[in-house]
Amino acid sequence: MAADPSSAEITQKAKSNLAFALRCVPAERRRHLVSFYAFCRVIDDLADDLELPIGKKKEGLAGWRAIFDQGEVNPSLGLEELQREVLEVRDLYEIPSEYFTNVIEGCQMDLQPQRFGTWPDLQEYTYRVASSVGLVCLPLFGADSQRAHDYAVTLGHALQLTNILRDIAEDLSNGARIYVPLHDLGRFTYTERDLIGRVHDGRFLAFMSYQADRCEELYQKASELLPREDYKALLAPRVMHRIYHTLLKKMRADQFRVFDRRYRLSKLHKLSLLVRERFS
Repeated sequence: MAADPSSAEITQKAKSNLAFALRCVPAERRRHLVSFYAFCRVIDDLADDLELPIGKKKEGLAGWRAIFDQGEVNPSLGLEELQREVLEVRDLYEIPSEYFTNVIEGCQMDLQPQRFGTWPDLQEYTYRVASSVGLVCLPLFGADSQRAHDYAVTLGHALQLTNILRDIAEDLSNGARIYVPLHDLGRFTYTERDLIGRVHDGRFLAFMSYQADRCEELYQKASELLPREDYKALLAPRVMHRIYHTLLKKMRADQFRVFDRRYRLSKLHKLSLLVRERFS
């Protein structure tokens, strides 16, 4: 039987923007962040595994939740070393278990085709899968958890909404998932059926521009909420801010052609943003 991958191996294999941003974290703090990132990756991959029956997905996610409720490793889940590491992170930094289980609950929501009526409805989801990740990371970055709480929550909403706009076509192909607020579709007389049919017209552009404006407001608010005392410690989320904000502007400039392309930044472009943010 092959050995379980380590947290570092899981992180190195990933090509996410968060994994990239962790490069700018001081080495002495990176170990626990890598463990937490690996936990998030495992939970997300479990929920998205197209080969795994939904019953097994639910069982696996429930098992991961139980380790936080019980505070002990469950050998039947596998990845025992990762389980120990993530419990160590929780206990060492005195992080509420709720932040970890929020991530699991958010991924559980992905097991069924999603529909969200309004932006406040969608925020419940983005809080779980993105803002909660930021809240766990604050003490790991060396920031003050209370002082930077609202910053992490707001930036999480901005990043996840940008992600949702970028991944509209991919989500439709993966179980007809729709994460955008249906009420906002109606505002522009653009229907769920239009979205599933990938209709790219003036109504769609107006809808996407409306969502992008919401993202812009969230990015601006996050910038205003960033505590100056924690500016240096929060370099990694500042880099995430730059990367995703750049993606948003790239989509807007290209007329939101999300049905026929997946927007991304090259590694060189992301490195340039990292360097620019490091010396800002």
